[in-house]
Amino acid sequence: MKFQLFIQKHTNQITGATAALIVLGYLSKYFLGNNLIYQVSLAVASIIAVIPIAMHAYQALRAKTISIELLVTIAVIGAFIIGEYNESAVVTFLFLFGNYLEQKTLSKTRASIKSLTEMAPTTAEVVQADGSIEEVDVDDVDVNDVVLVKTGAAIPVDGVVVEGNGYADEAAVTGESRAVNKTLTDKVYSGTILSNGFLKIKATKVGDDTTFAKIVELVEDAQDTKSHAEKFIDRFAQYYTPAVLIIALLVFIFSRDFKLAITVLVLGCPGALVIGAPVSNVAGIGNGAKRGILIKGGEVMDTFARIDTFVFDKTGTLTKGTTSVSEVKSYNDTLNTTLLMAAKVESLSDHPLGRAIEQYATAQQLQYHDLKIDNSETIKGQGIIAQINGQRIAVGNLKLMTASEIVLTAQQQVDLTKLQEQGSSVVIVAIDQAVTAIFGISDEVRPEAAAALAALKQAGAKHLVMLTGDNQKTADYVAQQLGIDEVRAELMPDQKVNFVKEFQAAGQKVAFVGDGINDSPSLATADIGIAMGSGTDVAIETSDVVLMQSSFSALVHAYKLAKKTVLNTRENIVIAISVVAFLLLGLIAGFIYMASGMFVHEASILVVIFNAMRLISYGKSKEL
Repeated sequence: MKFQLFIQKHTNQITGATAALIVLGYLSKYFLGNNLIYQVSLAVASIIAVIPIAMHAYQALRAKTISIELLVTIAVIGAFIIGEYNESAVVTFLFLFGNYLEQKTLSKTRASIKSLTEMAPTTAEVVQADGSIEEVDVDDVDVNDVVLVKTGAAIPVDGVVVEGNGYADEAAVTGESRAVNKTLTDKVYSGTILSNGFLKIKATKVGDDTTFAKIVELVEDAQDTKSHAEKFIDRFAQYYTPAVLIIALLVFIFSRDFKLAITVLVLGCPGALVIGAPVSNVAGIGNGAKRGILIKGGEVMDTFARIDTFVFDKTGTLTKGTTSVSEVKSYNDTLNTTLLMAAKVESLSDHPLGRAIEQYATAQQLQYHDLKIDNSETIKGQGIIAQINGQRIAVGNLKLMTASEIVLTAQQQVDLTKLQEQGSSVVIVAIDQAVTAIFGISDEVRPEAAAALAALKQAGAKHLVMLTGDNQKTADYVAQQLGIDEVRAELMPDQKVNFVKEFQAAGQKVAFVGDGINDSPSLATADIGIAMGSGTDVAIETSDVVLMQSSFSALVHAYKLAKKTVLNTRENIVIAISVVAFLLLGLIAGFIYMASGMFVHEASILVVIFNAMRLISYGKSKEL
C-alpha cells in the first residue's frame, strides 16, 4: 500500500526520469556509439515507467474492468520480451506524458468550479451580546447570530441586513458582476463580496444550508452526472477493450507476428473516445456556472439541447411580477382628491392592485394617511365601499359598480374596454354614485423578453407557449407584444401541468420556465424545468436548470450552450473514432508503428480536450 501511494505521488517524477533515460540512451547510441548504455537506459526506462501503468491496470482488474492501462501494460511487456526496448520505453513515456498533459488541461476546464469553492468564506465575525466581536469558524455560526462584514470581506451566511450600508458583488451567486446596493432589510448571500461599506447581518441560513453552498454542491454533482453519450461510451468501452485483446490474439495466431499483435494492442486503445464526452460536459457546465447558470449534469445538458417547445409562466417570468399604475382616466377636475380617497380606502386591503394605487399616490407625494375613514365594507371579489368626510366612495371592479347601481357613461365603457384590451387590470373609483376615475394597472413586461424569445427561435425553439392564471385579454396582449405562439389563460396550477403533458404526448420536448415556487409541479413534469429564480431552495431543488440572474439573456445563453456542448461531444467522438481508424489503416499499410502510433494516440486525446476547452470561453466571442 505504501509503495502504491509512493508511485501515485511521484508519477510526474517517474515521467521525467523516463524522458531523461530515453534522451541518455539515444545520445549514447548516436553520439557516443555505445549500444550497451542505449539498451540499458531504455530497458530501465521501460521498467520504471510501466510500474504506475501496471498498477492502474491491476486496480481496474480488481474492479472487474479491462482498462486501457491493461492493453498498454501487455503491449509493453511484449515489446520488452522481444527486445524492442526503444518501443516499450517510448510507448510508456508517451502514455505517462499524455496522462500528465490530460490532467493539466482538464484542470483548466474545472477552474471555474474550483474558483467557486475557493470563494467560500472560512471564518465569520460574530457580534456578541455585549457588542464585542469574536472571529469564529464559519461552521460555528448559528441561525439568528449577527455577523459583521467589512469592506472587501466575503459574506459568510445567508441573511438579512440589520445595520449598515454597502455594495455587494453577487457574481458568485447570480453571475452578474455589477455591485448591488445593500441596506436595511435587504437579503444577502453567502460567498458574495462586500465591495465597500459595512453590514451587520442576521443569519437566516448557515453552513451547508446557504444558497452558495447548495450551488457549489449542485455544480460538483452535475459534473459527475453522465450524459447519454457518456453512458453509451462506457458501455461501448466494456466490450471494445476486451475485443481489442481478442483481435490482437487473432492477429498473432494468423500472422505469427508478435510485434504486430503488440502494436494492435497499443493502437487500439480508445483513450480519446473515453475522455471526449466527459470533458465536454465539464467544460459546458463550468461555462454556465461562471454566468450564474446551473445545469444539473450531462444528461440535463443532452435533453436541454433537444428542447423544441418552451412553455412560460407569465407573472414574474415574462413580466417583472410587480404591478404598477400604467394609465389613469379622470372624469373631473379633482384627480388628486380622487386618488387620495382611493389610496386611503385601498390601505385597508392587501390586494396587489390596491398596493399599486397606494404606491402611485405616494409617488405623487399625496399624504393620504391623514384622511379618516368613518366606516367601510369589503366585498369579496369586488372591492371596498367606505365613508370619508361624509362622502361615499366605492373602489373596485365593474361588478362592484353594477352591484352599487353605479352606471358608466359610454366614454367610460370605451375607456374600460380599451384598458382591458391593453392587458391592464382596472380599478374603478366612484364618489357619491359617480365614476370619477379608472386606473389601469399592469404588470410590466420584461423589456428584454421579446428579443430573447426571438433569439430562442433562431437557436432552434419551434413553439413558444404562455400559460397563466391571468385573464384572457391580458394574456393575449402580453403574448402579442412578445411574439408568443400559443396562449392559455385563467389556469390553475394543475391545469398548467395538464397542458405540459399534452405537449409531451404530442411528441414535443418541453421546457417549462417559471419562478421555481408557484410552478413547482410544472417544472417537475416538463422534460426540462428552468427556474428564472432568485436562488431559493425550491428553485434550486425542483428545476433542472437554475438561472440565478432571472434574465432572458441567461436563458438564451443556456439553450445555445447546451446545443454547443452536445455538438462538441459529437465532434470529439468523431475525432476519436477517426484516429483509431487512421491508426489501424496505417498499421495495415505499413507507415504506422508502435511508437509513432502511440504518439498519434496521445495527441488525439489532447485534441479532444482542447476542442472541449473552447466551451469555457463560449459566449465571449462570435466565433463560437
